[in-house]
Amino acid sequence: MNVFETLESEVRSYSRGWPVVFDRASGSWLYSEDGRGYLDFFAGAGALNYGHNNPVLKQALIDYMQRDGVTHGLDMNTVAKRDFLESVQEILLKPRGYDYKLMLPGPGGVNTVEAALKLARKVTGRESIINFTNAFHGMTLGALSVTGNSMKRGGAGIPLVHATPMPYDNYFEGQTPDFLFFERLLEDSGSGLNEPAAVIVETVQGEGGINAARVEWLQGLAELCKQHDMLLIVDDVQMGCGRTGPFFSFELAGLQPDIVCLSKSIGGYGLPLAVTLFKPELDVWEPGEHNGTFRGINPAFVAATEALRAYWTDDKLEKGTLAKGEQIARVLGELVEEFPEASLVAKGRGLARGLEFQSGELAGKVASAAFERGLLMETSGPDSEVVKMMPPLTITDDEVEQGLGIIAESVRTVLR
Repeated sequence: MNVFETLESEVRSYSRGWPVVFDRASGSWLYSEDGRGYLDFFAGAGALNYGHNNPVLKQALIDYMQRDGVTHGLDMNTVAKRDFLESVQEILLKPRGYDYKLMLPGPGGVNTVEAALKLARKVTGRESIINFTNAFHGMTLGALSVTGNSMKRGGAGIPLVHATPMPYDNYFEGQTPDFLFFERLLEDSGSGLNEPAAVIVETVQGEGGINAARVEWLQGLAELCKQHDMLLIVDDVQMGCGRTGPFFSFELAGLQPDIVCLSKSIGGYGLPLAVTLFKPELDVWEPGEHNGTFRGINPAFVAATEALRAYWTDDKLEKGTLAKGEQIARVLGELVEEFPEASLVAKGRGLARGLEFQSGELAGKVASAAFERGLLMETSGPDSEVVKMMPPLTITDDEVEQGLGIIAESVRTVLR
């Protein structure tokens, strides 16, 4: 028995699938304490889009700490925060024609989701939120109420209310026109549907199984929100910061959501940071009405600013992400063709990719086989039936090829 088993809670999960002790990390690699390298197709669940210990970001952090830059600042004005806000405005918002106010709600993704839900209710005076099947938005009570997974919801211990699930894109596999059920309920005074304050959606459902919504579905949802005076919240915590190609995952559909949730890789270096963007007319907060001790982690501002300057002043990273994503899609497509009897499904967009199996047991075996061969990747979906691939966006073409070779070998080993 070791200290992880004797002292740490049974709630731990990733460590069970990867039973080694990690010591170092660099770029697209993690190294165990015995020196073995593992190619990372997990990227901190999307928190490490720029890789481990990115040297450009690391140097900015070292310089900041060596000059005794502010570390903890609540929501006080600091040089690091000013640089971050100015970079968001000049690099992200202005070039895209977005007009948003920015809020720092706390250190994690669930903080930005909770802030978005609270703000939507405050602005509209309504309680109900519309979420979607297989959605995942976080583990606190508000975020759990708009999350689909029954196991995670069950952990709440109380009824999760004031939210109504609707079918995500292709939930009925094309048998039903988009939004038929949702629109009918909205228009029928006898439906019993409480008038919604907002709709919260992921453009690609990560934890839900790498389900990528079609552009036309997202555009139809935005139009439905406009027609029925519902705010549109896009949860871009996992799929933002370039994961699907462009910085915001909804750019492809030409959307300008009312509220946008960002976290994970917005912190640049893997440091905790969350941001909530919203249209200026929605900024109805009273001072201190929503706060938190760790909503001003200045080293995260430093790394975030450096990441924006290093990777988002041109389209090089975006083009690389899309090209590598197609590289992965080709190999997954070949595996689908190689095993027609297995009914595999290749899924995803950009560098968020998945291979769906007929059971969580099979997907789990493939992930385990990959780990034995030196590759880290997790499973997702309601039954963990999807092998999920999310490498750092800075991964090299050769590393992608190496990882795909391991994945193909692992799939063949399990299915044969």
